[in-house]
Amino acid sequence: MVAGALCHGSRCIGRSAGVVVLSPTGWWLVLAAVDLRCGIDRLLVLIAGGLGRDPREGGAYVFRNRAGTRIKVVCVVATGVWLSVRRLHEGRFVWPSAGESLCALSPDEFAWLSAGVDWQRLSMTRKGLPAHV
Repeated sequence: MVAGALCHGSRCIGRSAGVVVLSPTGWWLVLAAVDLRCGIDRLLVLIAGGLGRDPREGGAYVFRNRAGTRIKVVCVVATGVWLSVRRLHEGRFVWPSAGESLCALSPDEFAWLSAGVDWQRLSMTRKGLPAHV
């Protein structure tokens, strides 16, 4: 973080020289497990060919390995492609059951997912609460 920059969640304002913040247009979980030995190019082919989506639209696509202990995030931005890897030391990432090929996430749900928390359970609790108490 750069002195003078103010950050909240995934967004920074103020002086940002040297600080690069990923702000995708949406978060997408790819439900089928993927061999994470593959790199950016193969993952982009999976997004375009296997999912029929244009990876240049700015969405972040989250892939997981078969064991559910690692994820890779791919996001195409105007200046290049981001590839990020996350590994849990204990436990597994909580993943939706297969059905569709993609599942949309909010930024908060992604934050919980990447922390290894059961984000689906938290989402259900929040959605089940009344608007006014």
